[in-house]
Amino acid sequence: MAKNDDTPDADDPSGAPLTEQAPSPHLAALSEKARDYARAARSENTQRAYDADWRHFASWLRRQGLDPLPPDPQTVGLYLAACMEAAPGRNPLSVSSLERRLSGVCWRYRQLGLPLDASDRHIATVLAGIRRTHGRPPVQKEAIFAEELLAMLATLPNDLRGLRDKAILAIGFAGGLRRSEIVGLDCGAGQSEDGTGWIEIFRPANGGEAGAPEASGEGGLLLTINGKTGWREVEIGRGSSPLTCPVAMLETWLRLGRISHGPVFRPVARKNGGVAPERLTDKHVARLVQKTALAAGLRGDLPEGERRLAFSGHSLRAGLASSARIEEAHVQKHLGHASPEMTRRYQRKRDRFRVNLTKAAGL
Repeated sequence: MAKNDDTPDADDPSGAPLTEQAPSPHLAALSEKARDYARAARSENTQRAYDADWRHFASWLRRQGLDPLPPDPQTVGLYLAACMEAAPGRNPLSVSSLERRLSGVCWRYRQLGLPLDASDRHIATVLAGIRRTHGRPPVQKEAIFAEELLAMLATLPNDLRGLRDKAILAIGFAGGLRRSEIVGLDCGAGQSEDGTGWIEIFRPANGGEAGAPEASGEGGLLLTINGKTGWREVEIGRGSSPLTCPVAMLETWLRLGRISHGPVFRPVARKNGGVAPERLTDKHVARLVQKTALAAGLRGDLPEGERRLAFSGHSLRAGLASSARIEEAHVQKHLGHASPEMTRRYQRKRDRFRVNLTKAAGL
């Protein structure tokens, strides 16, 4: 005979019906910690993009009278096609943006425990057709070369905010850093929860600030960074002049900003010129590159709107990769790329026509 739901279980010594017990405080704390780790699996920028992708997808489903659950590959295929339709005041998505949007939708379904099979023919075939029809060469941001960087630095004032921005541009260029890596730096290891790396300044072997670590030769700056491909160390040597030396610019900012602990790059108050305790956002780096590139007259052959779009935080990274006349393996390690192919994508105009197969073939 079937057991009644209210019948005491023989394994329950109290004889009372079993009820779901609340998790212990320890398990509740572990659950919250696990959620924190899950959120840290993606960068904040990627997480924001994925959240926006899901909102767009869910909004499209509502307008079509469709339910997001369970995931339906055929519906997702229709959504991909809809994203490529032009509308008044709205251009079709680029293929790369569409692929990122699909990644965001797939990621959300995985979090719901209902994986979406992106290899299903209703998705894969539609996406292949979109790539073939709308695919274009990747649009790369302009690289900023050393002489152009110097022109950008010259547009900044020598007040505290200007000195900070000079250090940001110089360190970003010399380190080949992503904008998130620049603002994620701390003055030392383990000084903040949101930091993604830290700095160590090495004084020259025969002089420098007392108490600072000593290096062989001229010294420099060592960055320890947790980037997209894991932990890496980035060495930034001292420049030939204090006016162009990234390490000297950073030292000046830290000294005048009275910064010795926590985030390296911080906001400066406009009213009293004081340095705030919080960290700058990576958007500041992108705006700074665009503003100073325009002020320095870079790519003056383009209309102003196109000039602004031609530069971003990655322009510093691409500039170093294109300017550094050293073995490609060193550039790859410095930038933290997993493959030499990725490094070559950053090297604008470098070694173009150096290998001439036409002559090599006898013509």
